Amino acid sequence: MQRTLINQTPQLIGKQVKLNGWIDSIRDHGKITFLDLRDRSGIIQAVGQNLPKLNIEDVIEITGLIKARPEKLINPKLKTGSIEIETEKVTIISKSQELPIPINTDGYEIDEIHRNKFRYLDLRRPRMAQNLRLRSQVTQFIRNFLADKDFTEIETPILTKTTPEGARDFIVPSRLQPGNFYALPQSPQQYKQLLMVAGIEKYFQFAKCFRDEDPRADRAYGEFTQLDIEMSFVTQEDILQLTEELFTQLVKKVFPNKKIKQTPWPRLSHKEAIEKYGSDKPDLRKNKNDKNELAFAWITNFPLFTEQKESDFFHGSGKAKFAPSHHMFTAPHPDDVKLLDQDPTKVRGLQHDLALNGLEIGGGSIRIHDPKIQEKVFDLIGFTNKQKQEFEHMLTAFKYGVPPHGGIAPGLDRFLMAILGEPSVREVMAFPTSSSGQTAVLNAPSKPSKAQLKELHLLRNLNSQNT
Repeated sequence: MQRTLINQTPQLIGKQVKLNGWIDSIRDHGKITFLDLRDRSGIIQAVGQNLPKLNIEDVIEITGLIKARPEKLINPKLKTGSIEIETEKVTIISKSQELPIPINTDGYEIDEIHRNKFRYLDLRRPRMAQNLRLRSQVTQFIRNFLADKDFTEIETPILTKTTPEGARDFIVPSRLQPGNFYALPQSPQQYKQLLMVAGIEKYFQFAKCFRDEDPRADRAYGEFTQLDIEMSFVTQEDILQLTEELFTQLVKKVFPNKKIKQTPWPRLSHKEAIEKYGSDKPDLRKNKNDKNELAFAWITNFPLFTEQKESDFFHGSGKAKFAPSHHMFTAPHPDDVKLLDQDPTKVRGLQHDLALNGLEIGGGSIRIHDPKIQEKVFDLIGFTNKQKQEFEHMLTAFKYGVPPHGGIAPGLDRFLMAILGEPSVREVMAFPTSSSGQTAVLNAPSKPSKAQLKELHLLRNLNSQNT
């Protein structure tokens, strides 16, 4: 007999079935025992006599007859509340000890350290399992949407080059190139622009991005996932319209109980947003406690530069006054190009940020495709000749015919956090790092062995070094 999923059982009254899953609860009434069996599709009540010794969260197999419940015993809270399985045989597949954390609550009350240590148990709770299923539905919808519009999904490298882009890199030592290091990508920015030079024209991927930044509620430490989109021969308006169409259809399909406050989405200049709302990611909801109201908004006309601070990682000579507002590849507004030589503080960038309910869930821009303008921006942010050489691959590629291009990169984790009304991005990630930077379950980072360090040319004198 093949396995039946629990959500299929209401259509199988009078049929013999085999079910597999975890024991969600047990109610022993002497000779008769009631238990709730849970699999990925739902929960069903099982009724049996003389059952073996069972514990909550044991993995079992049940064979039996699906029967309709008496009308007065129907449970309207369950999709299977009108039926039950009369057990004929129960087989214990795997026993469970008492769980170290409860999984029958939403879990918010449990310390993050314990939830992460036993994340495989934490993910059994219905809220977390549903969050992961919704995340999967979102990515599947986006893939289909972009494929229908002739986008090509392309993976870019994880082991790449460290370049001064504005945040701390995670670096990885090279065994084959002693003394040299890879970097984990802060974003696929340079690769996707090179794909435009390659003539791909319409690219996307769900990209893993790595930044050694302090964690906060809307940003997990270490890594996050973004939907990376890049297109050639487009205007900023093209990018905004595509993004708006994508997310409007996505909400309608995957989150039908959510309501978008205003369509088309409102557009605010950076100056207007700051002056009116005191934020460049304003929450435009009428009722800020209404989780089902979605207030998308575009923020545009950012200044191309901000005042450079000592903490900026891309600063070069220390004499420059300017830092890129978005990143160093953002194109200046065509009407303001002449101001690069006159007053860079007045130059507007072709940057666009997407806000949702007070969170920035994405950002992008039209990119610089003129090597002379790119070098000018490098000069204004104080890059030395050595730092410019770190981007020689970009400047060289741009000598061989580069189309005008631009894109956007909505954060998948932050979008789900906003749309589900979760307090942290970690609630929509399977195995997130904690606020202290430790990975879930595996307790990384950890110390490598002396042999590993030696093989990576990081330990010159084994007798004098202490790992």
